[in-house]
Amino acid sequence: MRALGLDLGERRVGVAVCDSAGTVATPAETLVRSGDAGRDLRAVAEQVSEWQAEIVVVGLPVSLDGTEGPAAVAARAEIDRLGRFLSVPVVSYDERLTTVIAERSLMEQQMKGPQRRGVVDQVAAAVMLQSWLDAGMPRG
Repeated sequence: MRALGLDLGERRVGVAVCDSAGTVATPAETLVRSGDAGRDLRAVAEQVSEWQAEIVVVGLPVSLDGTEGPAAVAARAEIDRLGRFLSVPVVSYDERLTTVIAERSLMEQQMKGPQRRGVVDQVAAAVMLQSWLDAGMPRG
């Protein structure tokens, strides 16, 4: 099953995709927010179509203690909009520490700050998507 992973940010949305066997997640693209919610939804829909995704997994920014703060509430609202807009199932998955893991990985590769900013969101999406795949692709 091909899944598309999304790391929602205020300015950018990281996109990752897995192979058709559902075993390996790979960073794919970073979408820059346009300021127009409809346009941003269409950009995600284009990614779903391009990658022929059968499900979209969206990172939910849960606090370290497991509670949901304002970022998680905003993410849930966007997940709901995506679920109504897209023709494939949309599920959320805990994304705790994915950006930290992505940043560390990119620093280990000696990638400079400006270069990291361009890809960290898609790497974080891949980390989250890989975690979802490794957990057995939970749907709820």
